Amino acid sequence: MPNNQFKRGELYSFMTGKASTAIARRLQKNFKQAGIDITVEQWSVLYHLWKQDGMSQQELCNATFRDKPSITRLVDNLEKQKLVKRVASKDDRRMNLIYLTDDALKLEIQTMELANTTLNEALEGVSSEKISICKEVLQIVYDNLK
Repeated sequence: MPNNQFKRGELYSFMTGKASTAIARRLQKNFKQAGIDITVEQWSVLYHLWKQDGMSQQELCNATFRDKPSITRLVDNLEKQKLVKRVASKDDRRMNLIYLTDDALKLEIQTMELANTTLNEALEGVSSEKISICKEVLQIVYDNLK
């Protein structure tokens, strides 16, 4: 039996997509106002490297839910900005590992603070109970579809 609680034209993916896009736009605006010249997409790659430096491009694809051409382009641009460097893997010379530069490490605290500020703006007026329910529901949806 279907469990679709939405009216026609109220598709779930559009609702989550709108919220996600609004948050990304606000974060990009906050980066720009702070004089940080990276995109939200680039930041998402840096975010995962801050958690685990030296990831392969395939690991970045999996972590960011992006395809190989997108990650290649993002890493290329981050490399041009001197925020990451590619290093051939010692175990498999066909594979490059992506490492943060000192300049990227300097961005971590400031960009994470801006991300937290952006989320606080987005969640203003939303109770912790509702946030908890939302996280739980979205995790169930993700688990059902992976």
